[in-house]
This record gives sequence, C-alpha cells and structure tokens, in this order.
Amino acid sequence: MSLNAESHSPCIVVAGVSGTGKSTLGRLLADRLGVPFAEADDFHPPGNIAKMSAGVPLDDEDRRPWLESIGHWLRERDANGSGGVIACSALKRRYRSTLRAACPDVYFLHLTASRDLLAERISQRTAHFMPKTLLDSQLAALEPLTPDEPGATLDAGTAPDAITDMVIDLIPWSAIEDRE
Repeated sequence: MSLNAESHSPCIVVAGVSGTGKSTLGRLLADRLGVPFAEADDFHPPGNIAKMSAGVPLDDEDRRPWLESIGHWLRERDANGSGGVIACSALKRRYRSTLRAACPDVYFLHLTASRDLLAERISQRTAHFMPKTLLDSQLAALEPLTPDEPGATLDAGTAPDAITDMVIDLIPWSAIEDRE
C-alpha cells in the first residue's frame, strides 16, 4: 500500500539487538513508504560511542539523552505528518516508553534472531563501533514487546525484502488515516 499526499505517514522504530538488520530493513521500509530514515547510532554522543567501542555496555544514564534525541526526531516527523523510520535498539520497555511519550503513535518492529546468526552478522561488519563482545549484554537487557505496545515481532532471518512486504501488511493503516 502506498500513502497519498493527504495521509499521515507512520513513525516506525525498527528495534532489536545488534546484528538483526535494523538499518537494512529501516532503509528499505523508509524508501518503500517514501518517508525519512534515521540511524539511531548517529544520535549517540561521542562519549557513548567511545564507551561501546571499548567494549563497555551503556547504562540507562548514558542512554537517557540519546533516547530523548530520538524521541524528538520522531515527535517532529509525527507533528509535520511526514512520518519516518528509525533503526534503534529500543531494548527495554522503559526505553520504548520514552519514545512513546515523545511520539504516542509510534509503531515498533522488533527483529529477533538466534544468537549464532547475530554473532555471525556482527563479525562480518566493518566500520561499526559495536563489538561482538557486547552482544550478550544486549541479549541480557532485551525485553520483548508486550501485547500493550504497538508493534510486531519479526524473524530477522527472513530476507529483508520479504520482511518489508510483511511490514506493509502489518502497519495499522486505518489508525493512521483516521487521525486526519
């Protein structure tokens, strides 16, 4: 389904641990929907990147300003009707709650995969600050979507184009169009 000029485009967070393909799916989905794409990694202050590059997991205080910046990005796109897709780990419910406080109509796509697949994908990446050694801390922190959170959980082992097709069918278009 494509959106017409009068429709309110959705704000979507493609969530999951490192290696699930958030950025790949996010870019494909944003392109398909004709909305802006953002990479949450670009919202990290230098101190967070340095910490993760050194193999040290971020704590909630490190994540607070980062999540607030992402929430601001979502809120702006929701307010102007352009919508947007952002690739963001959003590992814990309270992190997703921060994003929902900024953009109440945000829709989460939580990508999941086996630890082996994730480790393999992370090992194959180049020029990314997130080391494979932090995968286990992300998996330990992960809180899956709950039924009261707007979104869906999808298998990241599926081809990105196929996931994009599934997502187009999953997005609650009627809720978006009813807001107009």
